Amino acid sequence: MDWKTRLLTAMLMTIVMVLVVTFIATFLNLGFDPGFFRQWAKAYAVAWPVAAITGFLVMPVARRLAERILLRLGRSS
Repeated sequence: MDWKTRLLTAMLMTIVMVLVVTFIATFLNLGFDPGFFRQWAKAYAVAWPVAAITGFLVMPVARRLAERILLRLGRSS
């Protein structure tokens, strides 16, 4: 997978994951108080770039590990 595809995949994948995780974490910490959406947006703004960069860097390693596991289980593609 070339770096552009990897980058776009990491970005698209983490947008949804971080949206859900920050929503739940913010709700559990604050409930639906008047500042909920502002705090959620702040949490998302911090967490998404971290997740996107991490996803971009970890994806090749995770892919190789998944391929190894499947080969050992006899289920290669």
